[in-house]
Amino acid sequence: MSIKLSQANRMIAAIIKRGIELDCRPISVVVVEPGCIVKAFQKEDGASMMRFEMAFGKAYAALALSRSSKLVRIRNEEKPVFMRYLMTASGDKIFAEGGGQQIRDKNGEVIGAVGVIELDHPVDVVTASRAAAGRGVWIRPFRELVYTMPPYVVGDDDLQTICDGLLAAAAAR
Repeated sequence: MSIKLSQANRMIAAIIKRGIELDCRPISVVVVEPGCIVKAFQKEDGASMMRFEMAFGKAYAALALSRSSKLVRIRNEEKPVFMRYLMTASGDKIFAEGGGQQIRDKNGEVIGAVGVIELDHPVDVVTASRAAAGRGVWIRPFRELVYTMPPYVVGDDDLQTICDGLLAAAAAR
């Protein structure tokens, strides 16, 4: 099983729409399948030219190391020689920065990766957590980042619930 194009496009549309509503800087969103094969990508007008490479590198890191790219960043800080080797071995495709997360289907199989929502303001942890929990989604807010809680076990309805929860957290103030 892999991510359907309709799922990927729904995720991207919801993230870009919310970014516009929150008056965020222009963003780019990539959704990839296992092997880091791009399923869908969109870049808002005015987004900087390296946004695809950054988003792709975060997703690649999450898939290659079977962990969120935030944990890849931490590993890079703790073991820079090891991570430099992995980055070189990957052809410098790994971007050791927070933002990538694996997506799993209802059987626990990895079907792709998705990024996080980055806001233009620090997250009110209590308010954002309550807003997401009210939609059935647990989140990890930290500064201006909102992460969903792994592991992902998703079908179409679950994916919509996750997107709704992230959007509710982003709108909470």
